[in-house]
Amino acid sequence: MAEYLASIFGTEKDKVNCSFYFKIGACRHGERCSRLHNKPTFSQTIVLQNLYVNPQNSAKSADGSHLANVSDEEMQEHFDNFFEDVFVECETKYGEIEEMNVCDNLGDHLVGNVYIKFRREEDAEKAVEDLKNRWFGGRPIHAELSPVTDFREACCRQYEVGECTRSGFCNFMHLKPISRELRKELYGRRGPAYVGGGRRRSRSRDRDFGRGGRGYGRGGYGGGGGGRYRRSRSRERRRSRSRERRDRSREREGRAGRY
Repeated sequence: MAEYLASIFGTEKDKVNCSFYFKIGACRHGERCSRLHNKPTFSQTIVLQNLYVNPQNSAKSADGSHLANVSDEEMQEHFDNFFEDVFVECETKYGEIEEMNVCDNLGDHLVGNVYIKFRREEDAEKAVEDLKNRWFGGRPIHAELSPVTDFREACCRQYEVGECTRSGFCNFMHLKPISRELRKELYGRRGPAYVGGGRRRSRSRDRDFGRGGRGYGRGGYGGGGGGRYRRSRSRERRRSRSRERRDRSREREGRAGRY
């Protein structure tokens, strides 16, 4: 019996531990949870809490309707820009990233959470210590080590096949996908064994995170001129392809209207 208790100590099987926190690194009860949240002292994975602000969620009126008519293409471009900013900044400064995921949930404990799994635990520890002193989007970054290492266990299986009935308030991760173009750019040199993450970049990137009150947004960056030019060309290519798709769609609608 003692051997069994020792084998499950600190794991999900130990009933004194919160299984949601163990699997997802977050719990809707927070500090009020009746079970233990065993925060890791070392891990490959970090979480940046509530970092991504979805414009569709922040642009709703009291009755839940959208205040602004934002197209799907514009939303995807906004998210791709955010994802690229965070990914390249963190990989350049702290070390190789195996996987990065952003939650599209609406619950307070998961909304906008960014999970970054580094190749080395030392890099994750270094990232947490540095990011705790930095700002993003005019807000301080809340970074900590996360127990999540297998995102397949943390994700909502029903959501992946379009059948989740809990919508954005599900307690399992609803991961927001990046565009195919950006995935190819970030992950292009990785083998099929990698689910997420991306290759190391040699370009300098000092523009996306700030210390003190510097924030995230157009015109709100500092430094990194060469990296800015290269990244802007990549973004312009994606915008150009998005405009072409919209133009073709309008042409098809116009032709259909003439018949």
